[in-house]
Amino acid sequence: MSDSPVVDLVTLGQRLRHQRKSKNMTLEQLSEAVGRAPSQLSLIENGKREPKLSVLQAIAGALGVPLQDLLRPEAPSRRAGLEIDLAHFQQSPAYGSLGLPSVKGGRRLPADALESLVGLHRELNRLLTEQSATPEVARRANAQLRVDMRERDNYFAEIEAAAAGVLRSVKHATGPLSQRGILDIAAQLGFSLHYVNDLPGSTRSVTDLVGRRIYLPQVASGKGHDPRAVVLQTLGHFVLRHPEPADYADFLRQRVEANYFAAALLMPENFAVQFLKEAKADRALAIDDFRDAFGVSYETAAHRFTNLATHHFGIPVHFTRVHENGIVYKAYENDGVRFPADVTGAIEGQPICRKWASRTIFGSDDPYSSFYQFTDTSSGTYWCTVHIESTRSGEFSVTVGTPYEHARWFRGGDTSRRTVSRCPDPGCCRRPPATLVDRWAGHAWPSARVHSHLLAALPPGTFPGVDAQDVYEFLDRRA
Repeated sequence: MSDSPVVDLVTLGQRLRHQRKSKNMTLEQLSEAVGRAPSQLSLIENGKREPKLSVLQAIAGALGVPLQDLLRPEAPSRRAGLEIDLAHFQQSPAYGSLGLPSVKGGRRLPADALESLVGLHRELNRLLTEQSATPEVARRANAQLRVDMRERDNYFAEIEAAAAGVLRSVKHATGPLSQRGILDIAAQLGFSLHYVNDLPGSTRSVTDLVGRRIYLPQVASGKGHDPRAVVLQTLGHFVLRHPEPADYADFLRQRVEANYFAAALLMPENFAVQFLKEAKADRALAIDDFRDAFGVSYETAAHRFTNLATHHFGIPVHFTRVHENGIVYKAYENDGVRFPADVTGAIEGQPICRKWASRTIFGSDDPYSSFYQFTDTSSGTYWCTVHIESTRSGEFSVTVGTPYEHARWFRGGDTSRRTVSRCPDPGCCRRPPATLVDRWAGHAWPSARVHSHLLAALPPGTFPGVDAQDVYEFLDRRA
C-alpha cells in the first residue's frame, strides 16, 4: 500500500472477503459504506489492487473490525489458505513459463479440485527446487570446499579435539583403535550396533534415532568401505552435532567432517604424529608403513597424512584418487600443484595428465609394488608415491605428492624415475600427434561413454543419493 506497511495482497484480499461475508454484506453494500465502486473492492479482494491506507481504514470501520485484523499475515481459514497458495503458485515465473491459464480459486472451484491443484503445484515447486542442485552446483561446492580445506592445511583442530575427547571417554590410552574400542565409543554415545543383510543399497548405514540403533552391512566386502570407518563416520555426525544438511554444499561439508572424525579415531593424532616424527627423522616417511602401523586402508592413511603433514611438519602436499581411465575422483593440494579444472574450478571428473604418476603407474611393469616418481610440471617439480587399490568400480591410484625439496624426507625420495608434463598445454597429452591426425581425420567416429548422472540433477531427498523409501521401509521392518 502506498502509505502503509507492505503486506501480501492476496492474503489481504482473502481476509477482507472473509470479514465481509461474516457480516453478511455484499460488495454493493460495502461499496456504499466506504464510497468506492464495487469493481474496485473486487480487485482488492482478488489481490489485484494495492489499496491506500485510508481506503483500508474506511473498510475496517464499515466492517466493524480493527484495521490490524485485515493486515494480519495468516489466512482466515483453511480454504482461504489453499486459495492463497494457489494464487501465489500461479504468479510464480516457473508457472508463467509453462504458458498455462490461471485457475481462479473462488467458491465455484470444488474443494477436492483446489486440494489437487495446490498439491500438484507444491510437488512441481519441490522438483524444481531439487533440480537446482545440478552437477554444476555439486562441482562448485566441491571447489569451494577444497579452497576451505587448503586455507587450513586440511587440519581441523576442533575435530581433532572432539576425537581426542571421545578417546579419553573410553580410556583409550595407546596405539590404534580396536573393534572393542569402537563398541565402547558407540555405547558411550548411547548407540548399539546391529549388522544386517538387507541394508538399502543406497546407504552405508541407517540410524534409528528413536531406538538408538545403528544398522550396518552384515558382511564387509574386501572391496568396500572399512566397516570400522563406516561406524565411526556415522557416530561422527552425532558427536559433531550435524543437523540435516540444508543443501549439497552442507551435505558435502558434513561428509568431509565425519570422514575426518573417523580417521582421527582410527589414527589418533598424538600416536600418528609421533610415528611420523620418528619416520621423518630417519628420512623414511612412507604411506605404506603409516597404513600398516594403524591397520587402515592405504587411502585412509594417505588422507590422514595430508591432515598432519603440513600442520605438524611443514610439508606441503597434494593427494589424488584417480580411476584407471585417468579421471580424477578426489583431490586436494596445498603445495601449488596445478590440477586440471573446469570453468567452475572443479577438478572432479577431469582427466589428469598422462605423464603424472597417478597415470604412469598403470603402465609400469610392477604396478602393485611401491611406486615413486618425479614429475617436472609448469608449476615446479613434484615427487609422488603411488599405490593402486582395487574396488568394485575398477582400479584407482592413490597418490601423495610434495614439492621436490621435501622428497628427502620420504622413502623413495631418491628414485630415478622422472617424467615431464607440459599440461595444460594440449600438445602434452590431449592433442594427438600430427601424423595420427593426418592418417585418421575423417576416418574415425568414436562414441563417447557418458554416465547418466552427468546429465541429470542430483538425486532427490535431503541426503543426496539416499533412497528415502528404501530407508523408511527398512526401519519399518525393524520397528
